[in-house]
Amino acid sequence: MNDVRLDVGRLGLWTNQFDNVPVSQAVEATREIEELGYSALWLGELSGREAMTQATLLLSATSTLKVATGVATVYGRDPVTTAQAQRTLHECFGDRFVLGLGISHPWFVERIRGVPFGPRVSTMSDYLDRMDAAPFGPPGAPKRLPRVIGAVGTRMLGLAAERASGAVPFGMPVEHTARTRALMGPDAFLGVFQAVLLGPDDGTTRGTAWNHVAESLPNRADMLRGLGYSVDLAGPDAERLVRSLVVWGGRDAIAARVKEHLDAGADHVSLSVIGTPDALPRRQWRELAGLLD
Repeated sequence: MNDVRLDVGRLGLWTNQFDNVPVSQAVEATREIEELGYSALWLGELSGREAMTQATLLLSATSTLKVATGVATVYGRDPVTTAQAQRTLHECFGDRFVLGLGISHPWFVERIRGVPFGPRVSTMSDYLDRMDAAPFGPPGAPKRLPRVIGAVGTRMLGLAAERASGAVPFGMPVEHTARTRALMGPDAFLGVFQAVLLGPDDGTTRGTAWNHVAESLPNRADMLRGLGYSVDLAGPDAERLVRSLVVWGGRDAIAARVKEHLDAGADHVSLSVIGTPDALPRRQWRELAGLLD
């Protein structure tokens, strides 16, 4: 699949905060994101709006911005429906729609969706097989379109390089970016999601960063240990861990981290502004616009 080279620009935004505001505010904010010059908007899918529907709405409200599912769970729709949706959106918007797929979490899959959670890599591989074999879609629609996989583990990253256009690791340090590039080779797309905080190095900012890491740690603890990090947030190396996963300060500090990821092999960095869970961080998005100019 990675013969289809994916290009979404160098700097984008990732957000799940749209789920906490009326859709009219999400549309207004997306139009501003486009005007600010961000190249792509990645949308999480967990407990809010359905990914494909929201992507369609936001693509219709803009003209140049690329909108990506970051990521849509494979347990949320069967692979034939996903293939149909991607082909339909490609017919309408061309390469402005980017399909990102992920496995989600056992608790959400089994307790909320009520279906068994299967082995991660084989489940994704089978899903891609059935997408490729799906016979349905608009007249003349390409059967193979670019797609990326949300992945941090070695086996899933290998699958992303082999069966997709590349991968989008979420919330990992620069060392992981460098290792991922070496693993997937020079041609696969590599986009990373970086948690950021615009704010002074004080107790409030540090507390927000610590809380963010604590919430996300269970899903990536093994990979972080493999990179040489201690995952004990009460231990002496906690500061190093938190600062590797969250960057805070002013524009210069955040720009420096973005450049580190790009230098380590990332094609694209998407900023995830944390610390405003129930509101859109529009002021921060404005302040971070043009970060690489």
